[in-house]
Amino acid sequence: MEFIILLVILGVVVLLALVVVALYNGLVQRRLRVDEAWSQIDVQLKRRHDLIPNLVNAVRGYMEFEQETLQNVTQARADAVAAGAQGPADQAQAENALTGTLRSLFAVMENYPDLKANQNVLSLQEELSTTENQISFSRQHYNASVRDYNTAIATVPAVFIAGMFGFSRRDFFEAEPEAQQVPEVRLR
Repeated sequence: MEFIILLVILGVVVLLALVVVALYNGLVQRRLRVDEAWSQIDVQLKRRHDLIPNLVNAVRGYMEFEQETLQNVTQARADAVAAGAQGPADQAQAENALTGTLRSLFAVMENYPDLKANQNVLSLQEELSTTENQISFSRQHYNASVRDYNTAIATVPAVFIAGMFGFSRRDFFEAEPEAQQVPEVRLR
């Protein structure tokens, strides 16, 4: 009889250990998906950061009176590169500021017909636009991975082991506030 009780207790302990191992492995897989998704964003952001100096140099000669705009873009790029090591929330804020300065650069460029016709500038604008789209898709994938991971560590039964093994909540890569607003459309 004692042998049967011992086997039952041993079976329960083994079953609990298997559940803990399965939960732990599932959390590790989700955490790795978040890290992978973040590295995809990082690759696109580095590509964006590399394109910006080329664009600034290409337009510098045309935009003699717009040096402040070019300096703002250059500074915003430097801030975004520096924010890369500070985590998703800080990097998102710096990248959103960079996006704003790029928008102002493109708006100013509209005042220079020769610049708008320059093939090198057009090519760089197209590459930058493509990169922006890839960043957007990567951001969506990252945020979905973070959502799944955060949900997993906050729900039963994984919540009981997540804290014990150091699994902590991850931040989303938030879009800029003006991108979340619905644009106003006026028809004449």
